Amino acid sequence: MANLGSSTIMLTGAGGALATAIAQELEDAGAQLVLVGRGEALAKAAYRGPAAEVLDLDLSDPSSVDALRKVKVDALVHTAGGFAMGDAHKATTDDLRAMFDTNMLTLFHAVQGVLPHMLRQKDGMIIGVSAGQAARMSGPKAALYTASKAAVAAYVLSLHDELKGRGVRGCVLYPMGAIDTPKNREAGMDWDDLIDPRGLAKSVGHALTRPDRAHVTELKIYPDS
Repeated sequence: MANLGSSTIMLTGAGGALATAIAQELEDAGAQLVLVGRGEALAKAAYRGPAAEVLDLDLSDPSSVDALRKVKVDALVHTAGGFAMGDAHKATTDDLRAMFDTNMLTLFHAVQGVLPHMLRQKDGMIIGVSAGQAARMSGPKAALYTASKAAVAAYVLSLHDELKGRGVRGCVLYPMGAIDTPKNREAGMDWDDLIDPRGLAKSVGHALTRPDRAHVTELKIYPDS
């Protein structure tokens, strides 16, 4: 396992299934974690393992940016987000705002929070979690989710191209299917069709430890089937 012993990494969505797997992977690699989440899920994540900072923040609120800027981190791993299905012709403006606030606005505020320090130290990494639908540019029955996750990918890749000359890099992780979580198991999804969150976590660790001259900007992770 690569060594991240000199790194402080902010992990959003703390307490979620994917974030929990990533936290374990990063802790095993020696990283110091700054956990960002909400309520009970965040409390459980903080109880599970040591963290340099624990921040209970609503990342869709602009005031979260000031709180984040008080913490200096070397990397941001943004797992906060949400999923919703629905018929495209029945979607409302509220549905649109909900998906973009949950997936894109939270990322925007997190980046605005961590970026000033990264630019000052001329080193940083931003990893955003997109979706298979966004990678394929098609998500039937989930058009708004797909659009918001496509925005996540476009934003992170644009940041990378704009800021790599100043030491800040970006990477997009695409789970090319549903993640193996208790909720998805309860929904009756086939085990073989689900992606192991530990595998996704190892992909995050891989991206974080790539040298500048061998950087990875996009990673697509598939289930076995």
